[in-house]
Amino acid sequence: MDGEFKNLLQVWILATTCLTYCYYIPSKIPSGTSRLLSLLPIFYLLTILPLKLHTIHLCVFTAFLLVWLTNFKLLLFAFDQGPLSPPPSKLSHFISIACLPIKLKTNNTNPSRKKMQKHLQKSFPIFSRSTLLAIKVVLFVVLLHAYKYKQYLHQKLIIIICMLYTYLLLETVLAVCAALAQAILGLELEPQFNEPYLSTSLQDFWGRRWNLMVTSILHSTVYDPVRRISTRLIDDKWAALPAVLATFAVSGVMHDIIYCYLTRAPPTWEMTSFFVLHGTCLTMEVAAKRELTDGRWRLHPAVSCLLLLVFLLMSSLWLFSPPLLRGGVSEKMMREVFTFANLIKNEGIALMKILHEKTIFVVSI
Repeated sequence: MDGEFKNLLQVWILATTCLTYCYYIPSKIPSGTSRLLSLLPIFYLLTILPLKLHTIHLCVFTAFLLVWLTNFKLLLFAFDQGPLSPPPSKLSHFISIACLPIKLKTNNTNPSRKKMQKHLQKSFPIFSRSTLLAIKVVLFVVLLHAYKYKQYLHQKLIIIICMLYTYLLLETVLAVCAALAQAILGLELEPQFNEPYLSTSLQDFWGRRWNLMVTSILHSTVYDPVRRISTRLIDDKWAALPAVLATFAVSGVMHDIIYCYLTRAPPTWEMTSFFVLHGTCLTMEVAAKRELTDGRWRLHPAVSCLLLLVFLLMSSLWLFSPPLLRGGVSEKMMREVFTFANLIKNEGIALMKILHEKTIFVVSI
């Protein structure tokens, strides 16, 4: 474990060095092809850096941050777009915005973005956010305790436990990154999740509630360019549909690529199929709303939420989870959790012993 932490430190020192170069050199080059060429070595370095890591948690989050988020932000930066354009006045802000899963709050005049911001401001109707956080912590502990008895549980129940654990861990890690950036750098940030289990449609889940940082980046790098092209070829009313499909396809490919970092094996493309399926269903949902219901007829939110959760669960069991089980990734992931928990426990006990001995020594004096 000590060697892995050293590798992690090396990876992030190199990543910070790469971003420092981006701040001082490519930012001075005119946007477009010239700046893109100056960033190509950085794309390569950020892509290979996570290969130095071998634990599931450290590797997957580093690959997610560097290979996906940072590379996509730098791609937008090459054409003077995205959160890095114009470059912030401080290097620390540039590096944080580039490699952390954060998005600065802006006074956006775009009607669709205003609608999303209004949606984000809606709070849970029964519990406060602090109560929700406490519930998630308790659920997190219960899931870990339940996994200890996996030999008595059905295989699909074990998969569900792993998926819930992944969601809670992802939301927690992203929230911690945002909190640190907000506290240290004084940045005002938008939330990354908006209680996705309350979604009433695929459009609501993927567009307004789930991993909103990734949604924002994919919107700028994939959705907007594809939509601009499709508006020249088909009616503007339907131009968004191919853009949605392209966005989900790219998201699926990136998930498969990150999975390759864990297994060091060629992708099976099952995760890409999962996202293409969801993209297809979402376009059908949007088309149905426009053509059949005209936005007026709605199922009860509780019914819509239940149907969506069933669809998410069934499609995940079919396409998303099999690669994780086949490669033993989920088993290794949970083993790492208990190893880390035991490490914290042992270190805590050792610290308490030291404090106890020092207290006895002071009292005896």
